[in-house]
Amino acid sequence: MLVPLYAAVHERIEVGPATRLLGLRCGSGLALLMASSRGAAVTGVDSCRELLALARERLSPDAARGAHARPAGATVAGARLVEDLPGVTAGARPPAYTLVTVFEPIGCLAGDSEGVGSLLAGALPLAARGAAVVLTGWGPPERCATSSVLRVATKLADPLRSPGSWRPARRDDLEEVAQRAGLKPDGSGRVACPFGYADAASAVRGLLSTGLFDAAIAATDGKQVDKELTEALHPYRRADGTVWMPNVFRYLVARVP
Repeated sequence: MLVPLYAAVHERIEVGPATRLLGLRCGSGLALLMASSRGAAVTGVDSCRELLALARERLSPDAARGAHARPAGATVAGARLVEDLPGVTAGARPPAYTLVTVFEPIGCLAGDSEGVGSLLAGALPLAARGAAVVLTGWGPPERCATSSVLRVATKLADPLRSPGSWRPARRDDLEEVAQRAGLKPDGSGRVACPFGYADAASAVRGLLSTGLFDAAIAATDGKQVDKELTEALHPYRRADGTVWMPNVFRYLVARVP
């Protein structure tokens, strides 16, 4: 869903053979694969073992599925995937990273900005002076159709027992994280990233997989969340049954001083 965002950032930063990229919260590795296809040396960090397993499959030169999904000219030579930053620094210190990315949107969960701040605190010592750090987040709620659907997560969550529920993005979420990390802003942009699904059931599964509804499920039950999500998706269903939700995402480029 965020491929246009990845592509826009890689183009803006001019990712290429001279790029040493550290992807924080790298997820299933698609952004790393796209950077690798431009010649970058990539390292991905994610605490979720299941997502790292998908990333390893995607980036493995010997995996049939990964080879099928790989863009023309992609290379995965030297790609590294680890669960935490201490694994990156083990042994001899590698050359400094020239680009650090956080493509998991910041500001959509209460308290997630602090988590990103902790990640940056460990990552920035590994980055070169002047290295680019890219932070991403949801655009204005009025320009994100998915925001109205995600409000189901807030409606159903118990804020006392489940503080990690979804909230609308704020205008300065990314800038606040950069400021706390001691980074210098160096430009920003917005990218259209529509969410499309084959049908409502696929949309529900896809949205639940983001983790943004975990607090709502914990506070109620999966059936109620499924029901209300399906109802919230109704305005975005097309005549052929597909679901289409236009969205805008923001990115901030900052520099390591």
